[in-house]
Amino acid sequence: MSPLISLNKGFSVYPITVPTKYSVKSFNFYLWEDGNSLSLIDSGLDSNECWEQLNNTLSENGFSLNDITQIILTHSHEDHIGLINRILSIREIPVYAHSKSIPWLKREKEFLSLWIEFYKQLYHEMGCGDTGIHNIERIKKELKARENYTIHSDIIPINETDTISGLQVFETPGHSPDHLVFYNQKEKWLFGGDNLICHMSSNALVEPDKEGTRILTLVEYIESLEKCLNLDIEKVFSGHGQLISNPKDLITTRLKKIYHKSDQILNLIVSGISSADQLARTYYKDKYQREFELVMSEIIGHVDYLEVSNKIKKVLIDGVWHYTQI
Repeated sequence: MSPLISLNKGFSVYPITVPTKYSVKSFNFYLWEDGNSLSLIDSGLDSNECWEQLNNTLSENGFSLNDITQIILTHSHEDHIGLINRILSIREIPVYAHSKSIPWLKREKEFLSLWIEFYKQLYHEMGCGDTGIHNIERIKKELKARENYTIHSDIIPINETDTISGLQVFETPGHSPDHLVFYNQKEKWLFGGDNLICHMSSNALVEPDKEGTRILTLVEYIESLEKCLNLDIEKVFSGHGQLISNPKDLITTRLKKIYHKSDQILNLIVSGISSADQLARTYYKDKYQREFELVMSEIIGHVDYLEVSNKIKKVLIDGVWHYTQI
C-alpha cells in the first residue's frame, strides 16, 4: 500500500505490509505521522520479513528507527506485537496498550495459569471430551513457546475517551478483550486492527476475564461493530489484507452473516443437537479437528448470543451444558 498523505491537515499514514501464505493474506502495521510525532501502530510478527519491511518503509520516507516516538497497540496478539522487543533493544520508547493487554504482554504467570484452567473447565462443560483434553496440552506448549513475546518495558495503559497523537481511542472488544481502534475524525480514518478485515470475518475468540469468568465475546463483538458503524469512517487501515474503503457496507455484511449463522445454529438446536461440541462437529464437519479452538469459539459465541437473545436456554447434565429452544 502506498502512503496516504493529507496535504491540508498534516496527517500521513505509511502502511507496512508483509504478505503471507496464510488466510489473513498479509500482516499490516502502520506509521502514523501527525505533524508532531511518528507513531508505530502495531508491529507485525517477530520475523525478519517484518523487520526488513519496517526499516525499508522508514528509509523510503526519510525516517529511521530513531524517529519513532511511540508504539501504540490495537491488541496483544503475537502478530501485532512482534517487533516491539527488537525496537526496544535499540532504543527505549513508550509502548501504549489497553490495560487488559498488560497480563498478556507481561506474560503474567498467575493469569496464564487461570487461562489454562478456564479452558479445561470450558471444554469439559461443552462436552469436548478427549479432544478438549488434547487441546489443553497444545495450549500449554504454545504458551511456553511464546515466552519470548514478553515485553521488557513498562506498558502505558490507554482506554476509551483517551486521545493519543490526534487519534481518539475506542474500545472494541470481541476479537480480543483488550482490542482498541484509533480514529481520526478530521480525515475519517480508522486504524482498525482485527476488528474489521476486508476478505474474511474476524474470530470472536472465547476468553476469560481476570476472575476466570467467560466473556460473551460474540455479544461484545457485535456491539463493537455497531459502535464503528456509528462513526463517520471513510477508510479503515486493517491488521490484515487490503485497505477498506467501504467500511459501513462491510460492517453491515458482517453483522448479517453473524445473525444468519446464529439462525443456522438455532435450527440445529431445534433439531435436537444440544451440546456445543456436537453442534461444532455437525456444523463444521472436518474443520472441527483441523481448527478445533476457532470452531469451538465460534459455536460457544453463538450459543451465548442466542441465550442472551432469549432464544435458547441451557441445563447442566452430568457436567455438560445442553441447549434447547425456549
